[in-house]
Amino acid sequence: TSTDHSYVHSLIIFYITTYNKSAKSVSDGGIFGFVQYMIEKCLIFHMNKEECIEALSKHANIMPVITSTVWKELEKANREFFQSYYESSSGSKRMSETETSVLIQKIISENQSNKSDYKDQD
Repeated sequence: TSTDHSYVHSLIIFYITTYNKSAKSVSDGGIFGFVQYMIEKCLIFHMNKEECIEALSKHANIMPVITSTVWKELEKANREFFQSYYESSSGSKRMSETETSVLIQKIISENQSNKSDYKDQD
């Protein structure tokens, strides 16, 4: 539905913000590292390639050709994963808002734990 779609897009914005704040240096992975990170988050939400490209273009101002290129490279490097991903996602529905919320809380918790690990190492 439209509400679910905009909810997922707002989560993408959340991840962009979280990534920029939590990464030691965004430039470590460059734009391609950032796009890969964001694609991985799109996959968590069972977005297909087109939905991911649209979300990153609209909310992160990433040119579709860049997202498409990184996606293709990820497919090449992870053929078995993407084959399973496509098979399992065909005909399946998206996560509910409740499931998504639980997942977000888990990721936030892990992210905060990782931040404290970085501080302990410095």
